[in-house]
Amino acid sequence: MRQAPARTAPGLFLCPLSAQAMNKELERVIALQQLDSSSHEAQRRLAEEPERRKAFEAREQAARGRVAADKEHLAASQSVRRELEKEVAVHQGRLSKFRDQLMAVKTNQEYQAMQKEMAFAQTEIKAIEDKVLERMLEADELAAEVKRAEASLARELKEIDADRRLLETETTELKVSVERIAGERTELVRALDPRVLAVFDLVSSRRHGIAVAEARDGVCTICHVRLRPQVFNTVRRNDEIVQCDSCQRILYYTPPPAQAAPADRAEQPARCPARDRSSRTSTAARGATRGPPDSACESKGPTVS
Repeated sequence: MRQAPARTAPGLFLCPLSAQAMNKELERVIALQQLDSSSHEAQRRLAEEPERRKAFEAREQAARGRVAADKEHLAASQSVRRELEKEVAVHQGRLSKFRDQLMAVKTNQEYQAMQKEMAFAQTEIKAIEDKVLERMLEADELAAEVKRAEASLARELKEIDADRRLLETETTELKVSVERIAGERTELVRALDPRVLAVFDLVSSRRHGIAVAEARDGVCTICHVRLRPQVFNTVRRNDEIVQCDSCQRILYYTPPPAQAAPADRAEQPARCPARDRSSRTSTAARGATRGPPDSACESKGPTVS
């Protein structure tokens, strides 16, 4: 039987070689199933390549989006701070104007009114300066978040680049594997009986690419339907093509591994029931009746040298 491909797909049942001779056609269909399952798995991985590339792009866009969002927050905070600073400048200009006008007032009433305006301007300046300070602290935190996001982006881009290179290597290997399997399949099909190949192709097309199944404990291991005893006995010989009555898959049997007896287990001598019974009697009775039990033991049990 041909060597199985390096990659095996889920649902593939391998048949190890054993001392029992296997029908050559059965060996070939098992090898053919291995090739087809490996080819299907490789083609499935190749079909996933566009989606995997899209996933890489999505990861990159998400990482860049986090950096952009953090920078927007920082820019918005800085913009608010600049507006507040403009308001402070406006109030300081008014306060300076009030101070200049304070020297020109002539009545006490005008003087008090001017003092109130100046106090209000100073209060506004104090409140706005507190907000400016809050925005400055906020800007420091946002700037630190931007730096962390940029560092995270650099790591993510490095990982994505490594994953892309790995995908390229895997894609190349899968394409080579598909071509190699196709060549091996052509050779194997050429050696296979056309009638057996027709059965294999028909079942494979109807059973999602799996045309061969192992029979174990009287059950088909894929459809899980119990086989008739005479069918299972025939399958166990592995000397002809037998199909499952339920799923129509071609069946094979893997004999269980032989279990050798432990080498350090010595043969134990046979025990004599009469001697066992005599050992439980009293000392005087055992001395008086020791002859007959020994005789009974010699007549009933084998002698071990």
